Amino acid sequence: MSEKRRKFWGWGYEDDPVSAEELAWYEKTWSKHLGIAKFDVTPPPRMEEITLRAPRIAIPTSLRDICTSEKWDRLFHSYGRSGAEIARAMLREFSNPPDIVAYPRNETDIINVLDWCNSIDAAAIPFGGGSGVVGGVEPPKYERYRGAVTISLRNFNRVLEIDKTSQSARIQAGVLGPSLEEQLKPSGLTLRFFLQAWEFSSLGGWIATRAGGHYATLYTQIDDHVESLRVVTPSGVLESRRLPASGAGPSPDRMFIGSEGTLGIITEAWVRLHRRPTFRAATTVRFKDFYQAADAVRAISQAGLYPANCRLVEAAEAEFTEAGDGKHDLLVLSFESGDHPLEPWMKRALELCADYGGEYDKDALNQKDSQRSGAAGAWRNKFLRGPYFREHQIARGVMRDTVETAITWDRFKNLHANVKEAGLRAIKEVTGRNGSFTCRFTHVYPDGPAPYFTWHAFGDKAKLPEQFFAIKALASDAMVDNGGTITHHHAVGRIHRRWYDRQRPELFAKALSAAKQALDPKFILNPGVLVDPKGE
Repeated sequence: MSEKRRKFWGWGYEDDPVSAEELAWYEKTWSKHLGIAKFDVTPPPRMEEITLRAPRIAIPTSLRDICTSEKWDRLFHSYGRSGAEIARAMLREFSNPPDIVAYPRNETDIINVLDWCNSIDAAAIPFGGGSGVVGGVEPPKYERYRGAVTISLRNFNRVLEIDKTSQSARIQAGVLGPSLEEQLKPSGLTLRFFLQAWEFSSLGGWIATRAGGHYATLYTQIDDHVESLRVVTPSGVLESRRLPASGAGPSPDRMFIGSEGTLGIITEAWVRLHRRPTFRAATTVRFKDFYQAADAVRAISQAGLYPANCRLVEAAEAEFTEAGDGKHDLLVLSFESGDHPLEPWMKRALELCADYGGEYDKDALNQKDSQRSGAAGAWRNKFLRGPYFREHQIARGVMRDTVETAITWDRFKNLHANVKEAGLRAIKEVTGRNGSFTCRFTHVYPDGPAPYFTWHAFGDKAKLPEQFFAIKALASDAMVDNGGTITHHHAVGRIHRRWYDRQRPELFAKALSAAKQALDPKFILNPGVLVDPKGE
């Protein structure tokens, strides 16, 4: 283990500070937002406060070099980093940790661990960066498994090969975002797949969960970047052919993109890269009406302009992050290129905004680094720091969580209105108090947006995990009932499973179970995520 250790209960490293000034600002903002005069603060958990059950299985002699049952390792790998999971950690609730954590050094080690799990009927949980928010890395609770082994990919952390001619690279799946980009930097190329969890999430995790990245248009999902995959399964190792495109039957890559560790463990991938941007143009646009702003975004997305950022933020959310005045909806708009100036693209996008009443910030447009200053910079900074505050919110009884979806433009207004109404009603029903429920677009497509709803509420600290899920469940019902997907980029895991079952065709579910049977005959890989074990 490295000397610098991650928090087992929250986001970041144990010595990552949240400044007194930041906390003071947030407390003042939450107090105003939720009508709370004073917060009672619960301290974070300490390892010595928590008693873990003894491991139910013993590490075989042949795997002692790569496996451990040490306390920190088991605590850290018990949860992802959703609000509900951190709330359970803050309550010192670690009743179902993994029994063993494996740190394989190569594919042979992975094969040996999977063979061992198969032989003793233990569940095997693939683990990348641990930043997931849908319960996808929690050990299962099915009694049929004698134990649970988390398989960490942290040693699979290298860029193995760069093809500058084709602008692609072969990269191990366990590499985290910052290290990936640092290794690519000398080539002048970048994956440019930035997401809020970038600092503590891995390439394999992005692929396994079909994550959404930096680009608001065109290159939105990790799907758009994958050229080929290499996967270790309990039935063997497979590698897809590296190609720019193919019409040869169903794509093997598509089977594993979004498989969430249920079909195999992704060990490496060839991914498409981009030239580092040297031209940028950015500004913000204010609108007086959210639906008119949405129509402007639709026009931009259908014009083939492909902005890098086209993030529409409702007025209340913009105000909360000090990016807006609370009266105007804010569009954060930017273009970038490693090849050419961008003035014509930005000019046309602003003309489309003006058609729907938008007024752009001329000063920001003329600034060299407008993405990091002004209204856009204020929003960006609060967005990137958000995960660091999750434990501090929960320590004060403040719930902040999200539901996100995608929907076609013709159905967006109904979904938006109905999900917001259901979310506000859910907060009132669950907590007995009013809260907030706001929307922004994270990504946009010619046929529809990806609305991302953020809600705040003040709850009962002893019941926060249940309250988190109760509010999320009612909002998710409305989202799926109104034609949206249960998730645009946060994966299914265990938290979204009931709505995923409603969304997918039943015959497809049977086909997925058949694929699971072929690749993982004893159903040891991440049981309960996407599909249930046989007989459950």
